Amino acid sequence: MPLSAVIVDDEQLARDELAYLLKNTDDVNVVGQGKNGLEAVNLIKEHSPDLVFLDVQMPGLDGFAVIKKLLDKKIPLPKIVFATAFDQYAVKAFEVNAVDYVLKPFDKKRVAQAIQKARAKQKKLKRWYG
Repeated sequence: MPLSAVIVDDEQLARDELAYLLKNTDDVNVVGQGKNGLEAVNLIKEHSPDLVFLDVQMPGLDGFAVIKKLLDKKIPLPKIVFATAFDQYAVKAFEVNAVDYVLKPFDKKRVAQAIQKARAKQKKLKRWYG
């Protein structure tokens, strides 16, 4: 079953690059793209994606504030892959149960690994919850 994905990044170039890499990946459908944290919350609420590629530093709500807002609103959290130019947020990303953390510029192989991790987590959950 294909994974549905949302991309949220304030840089158009980064969104385009990720969308391109994901389009060339089997079984991933990009269902929405946003440019800030507020759009991220709305897209996740609207589409309930399996996976979200989320930038850390964005105007308004940053990536971590997006997760907090989703939890506050009791919106089910998708698998989160932080996609950022800054490696200093990696520890914090895993503290909020991010599936993975990919650095810009994006590498095709690295993005594919992140998708595999999300898929593995999804399969584990299905086994647990049937």
